[in-house]
Amino acid sequence: MRSTLAAWLLFASSLIASACTFAGTPIAQAHTPGMMNVDPLTRTLTRLAPNANREVLSLAANALSCADPDAERLAVIDYSLPSSEPRLWVFDLRRKKLLFEEFVSHGRGSGDALASRFSNTPESHQSSLGLFRTMNTYYGRNGYSLRLEGLEPGVNHLAFDRAIVLHGADYVSESFIEQTGRLGRSLGCPAVRQEITYPLIDSLKEEQYLFAYYPDPEWLASSTYLDCNRDRVRQLAMQSHD
Repeated sequence: MRSTLAAWLLFASSLIASACTFAGTPIAQAHTPGMMNVDPLTRTLTRLAPNANREVLSLAANALSCADPDAERLAVIDYSLPSSEPRLWVFDLRRKKLLFEEFVSHGRGSGDALASRFSNTPESHQSSLGLFRTMNTYYGRNGYSLRLEGLEPGVNHLAFDRAIVLHGADYVSESFIEQTGRLGRSLGCPAVRQEITYPLIDSLKEEQYLFAYYPDPEWLASSTYLDCNRDRVRQLAMQSHD
């Protein structure tokens, strides 16, 4: 009797052990491949900015890798978030550091607290999506500012002509959010807090990159940089320097 009971207990314990092992395997398999398939730049950006959407960071990484794999700095704006939340991240890619996680405004033509309309059209007062290359700094009506070159035809290539620049603004602040529930809005420019304007702009000036995201189906399906066509990218680069 004792031997029968001992045998039964041994059999039952082996079943439990097998069940635990079997149940644990799919969980590991469900997570490991996903992380293994993530490209190194996306993995780095995700680690540095855990509050950012990983899918947005992945798109930004794809666009940057297509345009300039050797870039040193990258700014990412997620316009799918309300302006009352930090939605701008600036990365030092060489040192693998997050430099800024900040509020950023959108154009008054794009919406109120949430941006939902985007344009490349002059006088639309709407923000533009896509990949930009930073240019030189200057002092203008909005103080210290950074010019942007839109790299995507039909999406943001008129950014320079529209005077879409990165600048500071008094309406980008926590106190403004407390009063109105959102940031103030620009004429289409990505505006940041006055207190960080100088260091943020200096970290991005001259041949660095800014990626502005919103889940716009047409742009996502047609962007030269998201579905990298290197021949087309080289052609666009040559045209921009003519």
